[in-house]
Amino acid sequence: MAANWMRRTTLAVACAATALLSACGSSNIESALAPERLIAFGDGYSALGEHRYTVNNGSLNNWTLQLLDYYQKAGHAPSGLVNLAQGNARLTQHPDAAGQTSTRTLTEQIDTFLAAQNLGANDIVLVNGGISDLIVDMAAVRAGTLSAEQFVAQARQHGETLAAQVRRLVAAGANHVAVSGTYDLGRTPWATTIDQKDLLSQASSHFNQGLLVALNDLSQHVLYVDVAYYVNLYTSSPASFSFNNATTPVCTSVDAGNGIGIGTGQINSSLCTEATLVANAEVDRYVFADAVYLTPSAHRQLGLYAYDKLRARW
Repeated sequence: MAANWMRRTTLAVACAATALLSACGSSNIESALAPERLIAFGDGYSALGEHRYTVNNGSLNNWTLQLLDYYQKAGHAPSGLVNLAQGNARLTQHPDAAGQTSTRTLTEQIDTFLAAQNLGANDIVLVNGGISDLIVDMAAVRAGTLSAEQFVAQARQHGETLAAQVRRLVAAGANHVAVSGTYDLGRTPWATTIDQKDLLSQASSHFNQGLLVALNDLSQHVLYVDVAYYVNLYTSSPASFSFNNATTPVCTSVDAGNGIGIGTGQINSSLCTEATLVANAEVDRYVFADAVYLTPSAHRQLGLYAYDKLRARW
């Protein structure tokens, strides 16, 4: 029975991924879509603001900014980037991953936008989520209040929750939604430090499975940007992407508080600048800024990847 269930699940996920990733191509394809705006919802992976969850060195250091830049250079200049993503934001629950109650959840970010604005026919909506919820749930596992099995099952439910928010956007008129789940947190320096690589990998995979299966019928309006696939490539073959360090953070900006949700006294890339880097480090040769979040180079390459997928689809 278990084997049959696994086969059905694998088949469903494969079909969902195929549908949502169809029309994949490269940036030499002429896009028919000239987006009016890019609108982003999510967590620290997408968040902008004064302190971003990467190296704050004045570069194009977030994938949403890189995506905007590529569209502008191609002559498809959106009027701007509306970014409501917030660091440590969870999907529906408070407090956030760092214990703050004022951070808007992904659901609340969408609520805020839809209460004030309409979605245009040529807007591109960028949605990500999952990282903060898995961080919170892993803390519960380590505290003994959540079992490993419950953690993995709950991760899939979180993926389904993200899919429900994407459905809200489509129902509200979003024609072009690019959604990414979580990358494999089992490949992060955090997973190594707490000796939970396998469990975090399972949870990340189940999150993305839940997301993909729940979005299978929305392929006309939804594109899955497989950030997990790309970060797996970063960490398994770093030299192919001009990296030489895929295991340790480049930042040294230790936060006395629980800045990114993985505990006190940890490196927090939202505090990271050129003055708080590993001695003599080449920033663009590192994958990770802190134990969870990515460097500017990793973001820029993900921005190009997302741009390729979007132009090939629309």
